[in-house]
Amino acid sequence: MEKISQSYQKFKICVSGAARTDCCEAGAMEKTKELGRQIVAHNGVVLTGATTGVPYWAVIGAKEVGGISIGFSPAVSEVSHVKTYHLPTDYYDIIVYTGFEYSGRNLFLTRASDAVIIVCGRLGTLNEFTIAFEDQKPIGVLTGTGGMADKIKEIVDDGHRGPGKIIYDSDPHILVEKLIEIVKKEKDYKVDFKPSKGGGE
Repeated sequence: MEKISQSYQKFKICVSGAARTDCCEAGAMEKTKELGRQIVAHNGVVLTGATTGVPYWAVIGAKEVGGISIGFSPAVSEVSHVKTYHLPTDYYDIIVYTGFEYSGRNLFLTRASDAVIIVCGRLGTLNEFTIAFEDQKPIGVLTGTGGMADKIKEIVDDGHRGPGKIIYDSDPHILVEKLIEIVKKEKDYKVDFKPSKGGGE
C-alpha cells in the first residue's frame, strides 16, 4: 500500500496572524500573500481562522494561483459569521462554522492542520501557537513581520520546554519548503488499511 505522503492528499497548512494589521511591519501583507501562493505551490491547502488581516491576505494569495482555502469560523452560522463577528466569506472555498467562539475555533483550526505558520500576530495568534506547540505540530514563523512572530523565539527560549519543531525564516518560499519537509517526514508511514470488496462491517 502506498504511503500517505505519496497519495492524493494535500498538506493542510494553517496561517495564523493578526486580524488587525496595525501591529505588523511594512510589507508583511505582501509576504503573507506570497506565503499563500507558496503553500499552494507545495501541494498545500491554506487553513485560517476565517478572519480579516493576515489570514485574509493568505487566502487571497492562495486563490490568486488557483489554490484551495478553508476557514474555521468562531460563529455558529454564516449569518452570525457576517453580522455578529463581521468576518469575510469571499476567497474561501469552505468555511466551517464551529460555534465555539475564538478559543474553541483556535483549537479546531490547529488540530485540523498538518502544520501552523505564524505571521505578525497578537494574543489570539499566540494562543494558536501555544496549542500547536503543545500538540507538537510543525510550526513555521515568518520573521520580520512584526507582532508575535518576532517574539516567538524569545518566548520559546524563556519557556524552557525545548525548541519544538519550529522553523524561522523571513522568506515565504524557504519557510514553506522547510516546513513541508518536516510534514512529509511525519507522514512517511505505511497504511495497513485495505478497502473491502463488499458492504457492511
